[in-house]
Amino acid sequence: MTARISPYLPISAGGLNLSGEGDAERITALKLIVGLGNPGREYFRNRHNVGYQIVNMLAKAHDLRFDKRRGKARLALGSVDEQRVTLVKPRTFMNESGRAVAQVARFYQVEPADMLVIFDDLDLPIGRIRLRPHGGTGGHKGMASIIKVLASRDFPRLRVGVGRPPGKMDPADYVLQDFSVEQEEVMAEVREQAVAAVEHWLAEGIESAMNEYNSPPKPPSAEPTRLSPSKKPKEPPSASRRQPQGIITDSPDNN
Repeated sequence: MTARISPYLPISAGGLNLSGEGDAERITALKLIVGLGNPGREYFRNRHNVGYQIVNMLAKAHDLRFDKRRGKARLALGSVDEQRVTLVKPRTFMNESGRAVAQVARFYQVEPADMLVIFDDLDLPIGRIRLRPHGGTGGHKGMASIIKVLASRDFPRLRVGVGRPPGKMDPADYVLQDFSVEQEEVMAEVREQAVAAVEHWLAEGIESAMNEYNSPPKPPSAEPTRLSPSKKPKEPPSASRRQPQGIITDSPDNN
């Protein structure tokens, strides 16, 4: 009977030859960041693809490109603030995400605590994100597949709220639709916040990132700000100086 090799065995335990092609990638890629979604241009704006959308933004922010493949996944290799990372977009459909993630995790010999999975969550309202160090599937079939194939729930995850479907709409139909115009205005900011949360996790760890990003947004103060006569309010940045970074754009790396 052939022994099953865990994707998380130390390199030495797996008896791997470190002189072969690709070993430099294996040794230096220390953190995996997985964005879940369905492959194909017809899906890239869907609610279900918010994981793809966020890793695309993270890659763009740090000049990384999804120009490598490993098994059933597209990869972007590089650094985020001096931390070596591999960004992962499974190329299976959502329900089979575990196969793609396991192939990459095994190749890079990544411990569960060093892999962050980003996915959409129906039980969080639009505008909210939530980090957790471990947990269950949350009813998400992509997460169920990853947990089943890795035989572990002990990896960090970033849940991104997409809200519940209206009326009696089937949740499966809802997540395969694009965000509404009103929702997209909120999601542009949420994607930026999610990228910042991932960067915080890389730099400070999961507990610090949870403390910073899991709280609901603070409501605006009911009291107007009082300024002394010598102080004038700052003008908001003009549209020409700052465009929202979280808006989905059509580019070759969006799939």
